[in-house]
Order: sequence, then structure tokens, then C-alpha cells
Amino acid sequence: MIGGRRPSLGGMAPTGLLDDLRAALGENAVLTDPDLLRVHQRDEADLCAAGVPLVVTRPRTTEQVVAVVRAAARHGVPLVPQGARTGLAGAANAVDGAVVLSTVAMDEIREIDPVSRIAVVQPGVVNAALAAAVAEQGLWYPPDPGSWESSTIGGNVATNAGGMCCVKYGVTTEYVLGLEVVLASGEVLRTGRRTAKGVAGYDLTRLFVGSEGTLGVITEVTVALRPAPADSLTLVAVFGSTAAAGTAVAQIAARGLTPSLLELLDQTHLRAIEAYQPMGLRTDAQALLLAAADTGSRAGDDLAALAEVCEAAGAEEVYAATDALEAAALLQARRLAHPAMEKFAADTHPDGSGGLVIDDVAVPRGALAALLDGVARIAADCDVPIGVVGHAGDGNMHPNIVVDRADPASVERGRRAFDEIMRLGLELGGTCTGEHGVGLLKRDWLAREIGPVGVRVHQAIKAALDPAGLLNPGKVL
Repeated sequence: MIGGRRPSLGGMAPTGLLDDLRAALGENAVLTDPDLLRVHQRDEADLCAAGVPLVVTRPRTTEQVVAVVRAAARHGVPLVPQGARTGLAGAANAVDGAVVLSTVAMDEIREIDPVSRIAVVQPGVVNAALAAAVAEQGLWYPPDPGSWESSTIGGNVATNAGGMCCVKYGVTTEYVLGLEVVLASGEVLRTGRRTAKGVAGYDLTRLFVGSEGTLGVITEVTVALRPAPADSLTLVAVFGSTAAAGTAVAQIAARGLTPSLLELLDQTHLRAIEAYQPMGLRTDAQALLLAAADTGSRAGDDLAALAEVCEAAGAEEVYAATDALEAAALLQARRLAHPAMEKFAADTHPDGSGGLVIDDVAVPRGALAALLDGVARIAADCDVPIGVVGHAGDGNMHPNIVVDRADPASVERGRRAFDEIMRLGLELGGTCTGEHGVGLLKRDWLAREIGPVGVRVHQAIKAALDPAGLLNPGKVL
């Protein structure tokens, strides 16, 4: 259910809390200006509840994070970790009276080791900054969420972010080798290793990846790197229906092909992107598949095989990018999907009431066509505009629901569409989130997905690590 339950926590500042924070961090890292507090109320998830924090802190070191966590615990105040606030599930939304712990000032790349192919970074390092730094040494950090130019590694780890290259290279958790985490007690836990192999003990690293700040505050991340890939070749396939594009995706998987990128944009997105930044996209197409191959000398053969499958699935047109510049432009078109749809929602409601609920559902590749057909049916039944974009190659789609915030009936239709898409995804053997996380937006659906035993196990882990329930309360479960 959109928004979920809003925690009722906080109130007036406990005596001495602000003094404790200022003593530990200094005056400039403890923010109480009302305008700054409002800025730090929420992430980019629309229609999710958010409270007004008591204070925003900006520590720079693990020791300062420890001080903030211990001060919040001592005064019984909830603590909400935040990164760049680019999330789309409300996981970074504040609750009333909370201490917000912003990691944006913890932006140091501490080490790049080209022999071990690892990097050690603080959580506030921006994804694109890490990518640029390791590229100078011929290395590559593959996870590339759509917000990679602004989202931070800490936030990517907290939500287990995905991206466009994940169809071949996997999501964030595949690249996190170790973490430094400040627990609710203020103790500092180190998990994982720097070695290529390591199986000692429980996999605590993966426990914290995707935990969305509910189990601890991540203060350092050790990530695996890969050699920089060869330049990729890119093609575009135009389809007369989204279901036909979904069929092509299933057949690509059945053929054993492994594209480095396989993205889908429906007509709503194509038109929104073209209106946002004209680049000659086929706005008459019902769906477009963007595919790439980066397998060196085999890339040409792989691209030809992808084209063959698309044509057999009914593509009306298939064409390859003629050079790297054109390929980059096509990739940029995909990255513009989110801001283009935000503008579409705003243009549809010039009074400023347009809202965009960005869904995130993943299904088995063979069920992609059924999902796309189902979303179209849900849009018609609920009478709301829904555009679909996403990582078709791994079955992870983002139906974007446009609502009028000022119209309760429109919001209710949007809520119903959201729930129907979630229900359909689970019925098709899928999951309620492929990369955006649970946050506030998907709590009820996570409970349905994992069942009562799964809920009890989650709650037991939370109680063991955060017995007072002060870390990012109300999120996930």
C-alpha cells in the first residue's frame, strides 16, 4: 500500500541532545535551520509519509558517527540515515523529531588497489566519482543505477541498487566484499574481507546490504572491481506492442545470449523523453528495446544474434548505432526516463499537483510479456496513465503511475493500480522490488512475499541488533 504507516515518534528536543551533538561534531555539522530540515524530510518517492527531523547531522568520520548514534540512543531519539536522498521507496524519509544522520560529507575514496581489484570508500562517495577514479587505472565498478551521477555508494549498498548493466554483471551485492558498520549500540562492526575468496562464518556483509539503515549505519565499503570492458556495440529494436518486446527478451534468454544491456521503453516514455529532450526517437512505436554487447571480438556476432531474435519476435525495425557517439546518445535517452516522466506528470497537471509513483517489480524473464500485458490492463481498469520502463533483460520493470495529488479519487486509483501491479508480480512468481528497496512503499507487500515465518525472522534480527527500535523506524517491516 502506498505510503504505509507513519511512525509517531519524536517531539521537543530532549535536554542536552543538541549540546552533545555539537560537542562531538562541531557547530557547522549540526543543522537546525527549518529550511534545511525540510530539505532532509524525504527521498524522491512520491506519496510516502515523511516527518520533520529535529536535527540533521553531517559527520565526517566513523568516530563521529559513533558519537551521533550513541547520543540518539542515550536520549531515546530515532535516528534516520540518509545519503543523497535519490531513493524511490521512502527508505530515507525522516520521522518527526528524528536525528537525521547524513553521510554526504563522508566522501573519501580511501584506497584503490589494482592488484587485488578492490576499492575502499566512505559511504558518501558518489557512484560516478568512484567509476571515474577507478577508470584511471583501467578498472570498472559495474553497478550503475539510473541516479549514478548523484547517488552515493552507501545508499546503493543500503538499498542493494541495480542498474542497466545488471543483466550481465549483477547488482550491488555482488560487488560488496566488506563493510564497516556502526551498530545501534555504538559498537563498530567489520564484516567481510579483502580477499577474492572467503567463506568464514555467517555472511554478515550480505545481511547489511539492502537493510536500508534499519540494522546499522554503514561507514566504509570495500567493493570489488573488474577490468574495464571493451567498447560495446548497441542496437535498437522497435516493436508494435510491449508484449512482443517481452517475448523477444524471453527468446534472447532461451538462446543463451548474454547482452551487457537490455532495456525496454514503452510509448509513454518514448514520447515523454522526446518532449523532454528531442533526439529523434520513434514516438509512434509501442515499445523499444535497447540492447548492447561488449564481448570484444565477438561483439559483432553477438549483436547480430540479438538482432535476429528481435526480428523473429516481430520487431518492425532493428538498427545498430553507427558509432560510439550515437550509442552514448541512446544510452542517455534511457537515463532520461525518470526526469522525462517527472516533467510529463508536471505538464499533465500545470497546477503542480502531478505526482509520479514509481513502481519496481521483477518477474522471471519468461513472465515478462504477461507482466507487460497485465500492466496495460490495470492502467485501463484503474483509469490512470502508466508508463513502463526498465531492465527487461533481468525482468525488472518500473511501471510509473501518474496521479493528481490534489484529487483524492485520482490518488485512490493510483493506489489501486500500484497494489494490482504488486499482486500481479507476485502471482507471476516475481518479487515486490528488484532494486529500489522496500522503504515505506513496499512494507505490506514484502510481508506478503516472505510470509509470516519470514516476517518473524526479519523481526528477530532487527530486535537483536536494534532492541530499542531507533534505527530508521517504520522502514522495511
